[in-house]
Amino acid sequence: MVADGAGQNVGVQPLILCGGSGSRLWPLSREHHPKQLLPLMGSNTLLQDTLLRLSGLGGGCRVRPPLMVGNEAYRFILAEQARQVGFEAAQVVLEPVGRNTAPALTLGALAALDGDDDPVLVVMPADHVVTDRAAFQAALLAGIAQANAGAVVTFGIKARHPETGYGYIRRGAAVAGSGAFEVAEFVEKPDLDTAKRYVAGGVHDWNGGIFLVKASVWMAHLQRLQPAMADACRAAHAQRQADLHFIRPNRQAFEACPANSIDYAVMEHLARPVASPSPPDLVVVPLDAGWSDVGAWDAVWALAEKDADGNALRGDAWTVGCRNTLVQSHSRLVACVGLVDAVVIETADAVLVAHQDRMQDVKQVVARLNAAQRTEALQARKVHRPWGWYDSVDAGGRFQVKRIVVNPGASLSLQMHHHRAEHWIVVQGTARVTRGQEVYLVSENQSTYIPLGERHRLENPGKVPLEMIEVQSGSYLGEDDIVRFEDAYGR
Repeated sequence: MVADGAGQNVGVQPLILCGGSGSRLWPLSREHHPKQLLPLMGSNTLLQDTLLRLSGLGGGCRVRPPLMVGNEAYRFILAEQARQVGFEAAQVVLEPVGRNTAPALTLGALAALDGDDDPVLVVMPADHVVTDRAAFQAALLAGIAQANAGAVVTFGIKARHPETGYGYIRRGAAVAGSGAFEVAEFVEKPDLDTAKRYVAGGVHDWNGGIFLVKASVWMAHLQRLQPAMADACRAAHAQRQADLHFIRPNRQAFEACPANSIDYAVMEHLARPVASPSPPDLVVVPLDAGWSDVGAWDAVWALAEKDADGNALRGDAWTVGCRNTLVQSHSRLVACVGLVDAVVIETADAVLVAHQDRMQDVKQVVARLNAAQRTEALQARKVHRPWGWYDSVDAGGRFQVKRIVVNPGASLSLQMHHHRAEHWIVVQGTARVTRGQEVYLVSENQSTYIPLGERHRLENPGKVPLEMIEVQSGSYLGEDDIVRFEDAYGR
């Protein structure tokens, strides 16, 4: 049973939308490693917490392995983060180009319909926080019963304060015996006075962008309301390719797809301002489960554990005479004195200091960095790769020092460099090195040398991470000085 005697064993497909850049969470969130891939609120990343949100759902539901829809550039880290929390069977649908959330949902729905049933999609952004999983799952079960009967279900987040940064959902008539309501109207982001009226009136909820809908129902609504989008997505899916855990829709077909959001493309057309005797196409289930979109650092402060003075500290962070201040240290000691309502975020290559009232302006810093073609907008000093990661520890005119970690069983591509030589020192684990025609092992506290122009490969044949120091020397040390001959990751 799903809920209230629905009497069916319902297939449920988690569908996680992994787009978004999180520019207001700079300097921790970067374009090449955005907020959904970061552990902002604990040891798990936001994506991992989202993947785990349906664990133990119950209610007779058959929960499928998750589907993630994301960018080609993030494909390996999406799969790796899913594997780390027990979802080895998760698949990633790779958007050939960005077309907003409605086409992303559609690619996921088409992939879900490749299975043996017509599941209820649980559509969730990858970069939100839900602190009360039990309350979330209770609302989910009530909504699944409605979705399985053919309705599109959205969740109205209980508005805790007047918020001008969110859209709102106006509840209409109650749907008898369900705990759901008809959706009377979607409302765009209001001004402050209007938001205050919404909260006081008690019939407006925040729109959190979480939806339930059977895959076939979504496709039917989309075909009726946005036929060009539906046709382009069907064509891209029909010409898809698959490898490993990745589904690759056809790029040329998908480029013809119009860009639009879920709300604008479909949801707003299904709202019903006046009650009708016919069953509603769209309903809203109230949700009070500690939801936040963690859109900026003040939201992180609001969710974090605090000391007696309201300070939220992470890492090697000290405060003297501070109140209501968020301090995060990620590479060194950070000491703050006399700050009130402030945010201090330290990383290895950038530091943000701001007042909590100005969090929306952080994206202006990112825009200026992009305009100046500064790499700090794109990636942190620690750069993730499908085989592991590296950290650029130091650099000069003709040298660069990196700390490199290679995951167990992983390997870099067979490659060569035109402009640099490399010295490798193994700190932990054992490296298998290919250098020209030689293949040999390098153990802890041993080193090897890769001459300029020599074909080479680094592998970790062991069961523990391989950690090493690489010293590069040469006339040009850019990451684009790589000629790949073989690569397990298709780069």
